[in-house]
Amino acid sequence: MNYILFDGPARNALLPFTFTRPVADILIGIMTIRQKWERYLGSTITTLTEEYLSEKYPMVELEENVMINASFLPNDILAEMISNLESNQAIFKGEEVIAFFTNDSQEEVDFDNYEIIEYNEDCLTVMNTWDIFSKNGAAIREDFEFLTEDRKSQPIPQSVNVIAPENVFIEEGAKLEYVTLNASTGPIYIAKDAEIMEGSVIRGPFALCEGAVVKMSAKIYGPTTVGPYSKIGGEVNNSVLFGYSNKGHDGFLGNSVLGEWCNIGADSNNSNLKNNYDEVRLWSYETEGFAKTGLQFCGLMMGDHSKCGINTMFNTGTVVGVSSNIFGSGFPRNFVPSFSWGGAAGFTTYVTKKAFETAKLVMGRRNIEFDEKEAAILEHVFEETKKWRKE
Repeated sequence: MNYILFDGPARNALLPFTFTRPVADILIGIMTIRQKWERYLGSTITTLTEEYLSEKYPMVELEENVMINASFLPNDILAEMISNLESNQAIFKGEEVIAFFTNDSQEEVDFDNYEIIEYNEDCLTVMNTWDIFSKNGAAIREDFEFLTEDRKSQPIPQSVNVIAPENVFIEEGAKLEYVTLNASTGPIYIAKDAEIMEGSVIRGPFALCEGAVVKMSAKIYGPTTVGPYSKIGGEVNNSVLFGYSNKGHDGFLGNSVLGEWCNIGADSNNSNLKNNYDEVRLWSYETEGFAKTGLQFCGLMMGDHSKCGINTMFNTGTVVGVSSNIFGSGFPRNFVPSFSWGGAAGFTTYVTKKAFETAKLVMGRRNIEFDEKEAAILEHVFEETKKWRKE
């Protein structure tokens, strides 16, 4: 069977992260949503996403296909139900469609003519940006159980001070010496070729993805995920970094999500709790206003390719778009549009020519080409987000 993950109605609520990727490629837990589904279903999966993303993330459609709402994370029950779907059947949870069978000759999908199968069990969903960090602990636990089943961890080095070693899994090539791991509060997964430098103290749930690095004497509180080839240091609490992003120095990052190719300058901090302990509101691209999160703790949401200089201060519930560059003293406003250049004193437009020059240098350091596909995506984001910049 051919499986296709589609963005679904939550795509706009997951901006700025879905400006540059399908919902399926959001990292939560130890894997992206796409990687989870591929492992559960034992099949390569493509995506149906925005047209301007489709060259980088193409969809493969065959004669018979099962479409899966990428906002839903897999589990054993759901994966079995989806693998057994037949023609003219759809799976719903309440009013939300989870998956449906279709074929390439169908001109439209009318669920009134489908046999509706109700899914009544619990499952993890990613419907808002803050779900990425607030549900990350549950996602790490589910991924850890799935990935470690019938596998044997590499031995924990003798110099490591470890609590609940049965909840620690280390892949081949990982390096760690003279660190403290407390897995009594949740599992700790250390992926292939990852490194935890000496003096670091980590409480689970925690996932260090392939090639990622924890810098010396870091203090990490779970649930936290460090994406592939990312680096973290200083103090980090309940945050998710997508691939190739760096928060390598002292400073605090809490209840936050960083996209790919982000960089947090030395001694930068974000607030994750308002002084009056009130509910945090976050900028919504859907309503073009600030939306209730239902959370008391909520920090920084930063889109791909955005960066901040040393000693940057972020207010509680700050949203930074794609490819912005923030610097200077004082607190910048808590919504920074994509391609903004500046800080608390004001912003100008970060023109694409300059932004692309930086992106080429940054990606080149990791031997990854900033190609025409990447440039076209960012050009589209630049045009789409013009209305929020004061130009």
